[in-house]
Amino acid sequence: MTTNHLVLSGTITRSRSFTSPAGIAHCVLMLEHKSQVYEAEMLRNVYCQIQVVLSGDRFESITDKLKTGVDIQVQGFIALQQGRNGQNRLVLHAENVELKT
Repeated sequence: MTTNHLVLSGTITRSRSFTSPAGIAHCVLMLEHKSQVYEAEMLRNVYCQIQVVLSGDRFESITDKLKTGVDIQVQGFIALQQGRNGQNRLVLHAENVELKT
């Protein structure tokens, strides 16, 4: 199976931008998602935080708007990333980002 596509909306809780040594622009966000969904006919509160990475010049026009407190919807793929502390985490690599008003 090769499907890897995620759509998630939420609020930015952290944001930083930088350029890699290879000259690629990156913006790294922490996205906080809160919602309620029905599961097994019962309403369930859902909460998660996930790191979102936007890479490349195509996000240059929106990067300055991606600040703490802004609501967005992100579409992309998830991948495993190992942190400096050796712990693994899922990261959402953005393919499309929309500001929510």
